[in-house]
Amino acid sequence: MRRTERIGGTGASRLLRAAARVCNGVFLTALLAGAAVQAHAQTGDPLTFAVISDALTRPADEAPVRQMLDAIARDRNVGFVLYDGNVKGPTEPCRDSIYQSRRDLLDASRTPLVLVLGQHDWADCALTHGGAYDPVERLDFVRQLFFADASSLGQNPLTLTRESEVARFRPFRENVRWQAEGIAFIGLNAPSPNNHYLTAGGRNGEFEDRAVATTFWLDHAAESARRAGMRALVIVLQGDPDFARYERRDRFAWLRFSRANEPRDGFLELKRSLVKAAETFRGPVIVIHRTEASEPNGFHIDQPLRNDKGLTVTNLTRVALSLKRPQSQWLEVVSDPRWHPPFRLRVRDVHDVHDVRSAQEPRKRDATEPKAETPAQSAPSSAPYGSYPDYVPAAPASTPPALPRNDLPAQIPAPPSLMQPASGLPPILTPPQALPPILPVPASGVSANGTGQ
Repeated sequence: MRRTERIGGTGASRLLRAAARVCNGVFLTALLAGAAVQAHAQTGDPLTFAVISDALTRPADEAPVRQMLDAIARDRNVGFVLYDGNVKGPTEPCRDSIYQSRRDLLDASRTPLVLVLGQHDWADCALTHGGAYDPVERLDFVRQLFFADASSLGQNPLTLTRESEVARFRPFRENVRWQAEGIAFIGLNAPSPNNHYLTAGGRNGEFEDRAVATTFWLDHAAESARRAGMRALVIVLQGDPDFARYERRDRFAWLRFSRANEPRDGFLELKRSLVKAAETFRGPVIVIHRTEASEPNGFHIDQPLRNDKGLTVTNLTRVALSLKRPQSQWLEVVSDPRWHPPFRLRVRDVHDVHDVRSAQEPRKRDATEPKAETPAQSAPSSAPYGSYPDYVPAAPASTPPALPRNDLPAQIPAPPSLMQPASGLPPILTPPQALPPILPVPASGVSANGTGQ
């Protein structure tokens, strides 16, 4: 009996040791895989993506927008397109046929296209010129039409993670996140004006439920990006959060009777979630949104967010987009971890793409004419974007570039003018410690006011 027990015990010990070896092997494999993912996230390859917004406002816009998407698709460096809100205009009714037509147009893009909902897509549908629809009903219809599965729009779609995968937030299909080349992206449904906060009496159910979902999604995405070792976090929404409106947490706000007539800030919870996300992630956080303010260069860069102590959140940078010709222009964002700062952006135009293509076509040369060296031949072959002379990468560092330090001044100066020396060295940045992690690059063939030269 003892011998049987001893043999049984020995066999069990062997099984336990074998299981331990298997578990250790699985754990080691998972650990190595996680380390490889984190190392790739920290290094990262160059990434280019395009941002368009408010491009479809009437049926006549469909043809030029289709041409713009074709022009973007011809650039093989562009990984995907972000459509930052409003697939219909403010005066167009919220009919099913209009949504279906715009969905077919965007889905025909050869480049993957991620749609972020905007004000005119559902929040304005209750107005008379919108057809006097129920905005919540229209939002549900748009969710089913544009976000039926986990894929983005486009002929070669991206695989996205939707908030609807969380049982508690099943309706919120439009809130998404994905990763590309060590950068985490988040798309949120936060429209203008004032994040669809209604001033009527009673419970503001749609706004309150969406505010809870947005807070959860931002917190979860920031923590996931931190654990995965992402090198940057990009957040896209359509509405302007009005960062200049700063409200501290007040435990006794109900005693301030003088505030009764002030409109409630519908973006208050979102801004507090952004502060928490920046504190959690600690790396560069880029917020891209649409603005109604006129921007001479088509966009504006600053660091306007403050925390509860009134201090500037220095690792969060805002890009406010205001294109002059949204049917033919897009914001091109390029990121390379070897660059300092790592993000560079400029406004591109369909006409510029045509000009570049025609300039690159070989010209018929006479037999007696000497062969001249082209700029592309004289340029170093290591340039990641040889067709874009504006982008000049910095020399690779021996150690991975450090994340931006939180020592920027409270007031960020306007981006300095770029100085391109004749030797072809990178642009001079003065002073580098006072700049956000984004460098505006002037587009060739486009003047400062956004018009073609």
